[in-house]
Amino acid sequence: MRVRPLPRTLGLGALVLAGCLAVGVAPANAAPKPSLGSTGTASVFRVNPVQSTGIETLTDQNDSASAVPSSAYATVPLRNLDGSGTLTGTWVAVQSATGTPATSSTNTFVYDRSQDQFEQVMAYFWVNQAQEYIQSLGFGSTLPAVNEQQQIVKVDQYGGDNSYQTDKPFRIRYGKGGVDDAEDAEVIVHEYGHAVHAAQVPGFGASEEAGAIGEAFGDYLGVTVGLAAAKQYGWAVKTPQACVADWDSTSYTAGPVHCLRRLDGTKTVADKDGEVHDDGEIWSRALWDIRNGYLANGSTTKAADTTIIDAQFDFAPDTSFSAAAKATYATALQRDGAKAAGIVKAAFAARGITF
Repeated sequence: MRVRPLPRTLGLGALVLAGCLAVGVAPANAAPKPSLGSTGTASVFRVNPVQSTGIETLTDQNDSASAVPSSAYATVPLRNLDGSGTLTGTWVAVQSATGTPATSSTNTFVYDRSQDQFEQVMAYFWVNQAQEYIQSLGFGSTLPAVNEQQQIVKVDQYGGDNSYQTDKPFRIRYGKGGVDDAEDAEVIVHEYGHAVHAAQVPGFGASEEAGAIGEAFGDYLGVTVGLAAAKQYGWAVKTPQACVADWDSTSYTAGPVHCLRRLDGTKTVADKDGEVHDDGEIWSRALWDIRNGYLANGSTTKAADTTIIDAQFDFAPDTSFSAAAKATYATALQRDGAKAAGIVKAAFAARGITF
C-alpha cells in the first residue's frame, strides 16, 4: 500500500497485511524460465508516460486518450497467457475489473488509456514482468522460488486513490482516482513487492520498521523492474531514475518534478516519525546505495537485487531495521564476498542503521 504525501491522507491501515569485486556470479544472472503458455500482443505504457516522455506537465484529464502522446505507448509481447482469450496466465490473472473485461480470441490486447481494458492489460503485463525479472535472478531455479504462483489482481475495484495487497485472500487491488493506479508500472510493481514479502515471510510487516521495509522494498522493486524493462525493450528513461511513480503522482504533487517518493533521499533513523511510508525512505535509500555501490565496483544491478531479495528469506515478520540489515550483510558476505558486504554495511550505516 502506498500513501500520498501530505496533505493528502487516506484511511487505510499502514502495515501490509500478511506485505575487483566478486559479486553475483551466475546464478545471479540465470536466464528466466521459458514461456509457460501462449504469447499475445499488447499495448502498454513504457513504464509510465512521464518517465518515457520527460513531460512533467502531463495531467490525467479524466482518462482522456489525448492527454498522453502516442510515444508513451509500446507494443509488447504478452507472455505466459493460458490461451483462454482472457488476461489469465501462469503468473497473473485479472480476476475482476470495472468496465468490460479485456478479451481476445487472437490474444491481441491493444487499447488506449481511455478504455477500461487498458489498465487491465497494464496490470497483467507488469506483474508478469516482475515475476520474470525475479526468475531471471535465479529464483525458482538456482535459488528458492519467490511468489512463483498465479497472482490474482483486481483493477479499478477500489474507489479510493490508493492500492493495496492482502494475504487472505492473496490478491492485489489497484484503485482509481486521479491517474488510475494501474496506469503506472511502478505503482503496479510496488504492490507486487508486498506480495513478494508475504510469500517469502508469511505475516511480514508485524512491526513499524518491518512495515517501513515493506514500503521501501515495494518502491525499490517498482523502480528496478521498470529500469530493467526499459533496458530490455530499449525504452528511454527521461526523468530521474530514483523517482517513484512519476505519472501517478502528477495528481497529488505540486511539481515541477513529480514523484510519490524518491529512492535517493537524505533521511536517517534520526528522522523516523513512526509512519511506514515516511520511514521507508530510510531503507529504500540504503537499497539504492547498495545497487549503485555494486555497479560502481564492477558488479551488476542484478547481482545487488539478487542479494537484496535473497536476504529477505531471513527476515522475521516483525523485523527491525538493524536485524534486517544484518541479514542482508550476511547474505552479501556469503554470496558476494567481503568487499560487497562492506558496501552493504556502509549503505546502512549512512542511514544510521547499525548492527
